[in-house]
Amino acid sequence: MPAPTRAKLKAACAALAAIDPALARALDIAGVPAWRHRPATYETLASLVTSQQISTSAAAAIWSRTQAALGAITPRAVLDCPPETLTACGQSRPKVAHLRSIADAAEARRLDFDRLATRQPDDARAELLAVKGIGPWTADLFLMSALGDLDAFPAGDVALMEALRQLQTQEKRMESKAFTQYAEHWRPFRGVAAHLLWAYLHVVRAKATLPE
Repeated sequence: MPAPTRAKLKAACAALAAIDPALARALDIAGVPAWRHRPATYETLASLVTSQQISTSAAAAIWSRTQAALGAITPRAVLDCPPETLTACGQSRPKVAHLRSIADAAEARRLDFDRLATRQPDDARAELLAVKGIGPWTADLFLMSALGDLDAFPAGDVALMEALRQLQTQEKRMESKAFTQYAEHWRPFRGVAAHLLWAYLHVVRAKATLPE
């Protein structure tokens, strides 16, 4: 499924800025963000599983080694690969189990990527969550990036909570539950709000690395 158009993103950002001063500030600083589009494939899901709960740099290193070991990242390649090969790449044992479980579901068509692209977001999310190894964070990121769902929202994403803290000039980040509740007023554009917050953080971090 294609990423949302620039015009659609611009309209969604304007709507969000009109209801939330923090997002208005993010839009003023970062502009209309580019959509983080990825193909609706097993490889995308495997990459998301790999990146869970570790730093971006660590995830990139592990993913690079995994690609080198497997070549094409397909369900069959993962199922045919000895688990020890994947752990040698840096994948944890639970993540290896998740990668294999998702691969098995894809091979058996219990998880069908063509079908996901035609389903309503709630139904697609339910199909993803029915597979062992796919949690809410992974499902929502997949819906957002691979299926173009403007309202999909990875509520437990610490970077999003940190961005909102900075924009609201608060001392402490919201707890995950409070953040999820707060984001409700961003519907039906919570995914766009996430992209605005990520874009804001990118600008802030880029400025922090510039020489004095």
